[in-house]
Amino acid sequence: MNIILVGYGKMGKAIEEIAVKKGHTISLKVDIDNADELNAVNAAKADVAIEFTGPHSAFNNVMKCLELGIPVVCGSTGWLEHYEEAKEYCEVNNRTLVYASNYSIGVNLFFEVNKQLAKLMSQHPDYNVFMEEIHHTQKKDAPSGTAITLAEQILESMPQKKKWVNEFSNDPSVLSILSERIDPAPGTHKIKYTSAIDDIEIIHTAHNRAGFAGGAVLAAEYAAANKGVWSMKDVLGL
Repeated sequence: MNIILVGYGKMGKAIEEIAVKKGHTISLKVDIDNADELNAVNAAKADVAIEFTGPHSAFNNVMKCLELGIPVVCGSTGWLEHYEEAKEYCEVNNRTLVYASNYSIGVNLFFEVNKQLAKLMSQHPDYNVFMEEIHHTQKKDAPSGTAITLAEQILESMPQKKKWVNEFSNDPSVLSILSERIDPAPGTHKIKYTSAIDDIEIIHTAHNRAGFAGGAVLAAEYAAANKGVWSMKDVLGL
């Protein structure tokens, strides 16, 4: 494939390394200094775009790719108030978008474990649940998109929890998410169920960015071959 990288920070460079090893070509690297190069001429040479920037630029980047007719894989978080608009544009105009809060294969398996555990624990009100997430200090949003996904999965299965908050709370109807920013942590997410008798914990710890980058390239391969709006659950067949 010919891939456009929208965002060429640490994640963009990690994606480039894996994509090239898999035989793909990076046809364009778009960053803040050359945003005008994301245009129709360069789009015509590309099979897919992979977007990893930040919460304030992601939606505009995604929409520009879609308007240019490029299938786009977006890994930026913090822009989901606009997700339905992007999804509707894809459906009306026969475009392709893959979005995930986390492209790591391990994290997406962790999502499935989290959902199953939440269903089991919903029958045992003696346990309270809270979450912790740790990322590097360059992470701009808190809680992380991955943490929000995990929290929303828990809320779906546990009616006693009405909402999540990004702080400690003694309110039994609230799911607390504690966020820390410590270098050089690529990402750790912990869900802990605690009672007077015992605790149950599940933890995912990323050791580096390779898992995220590899999953993003896998998603790009999927996006290039499948029209529509997709998630990593679709990409992995979960």
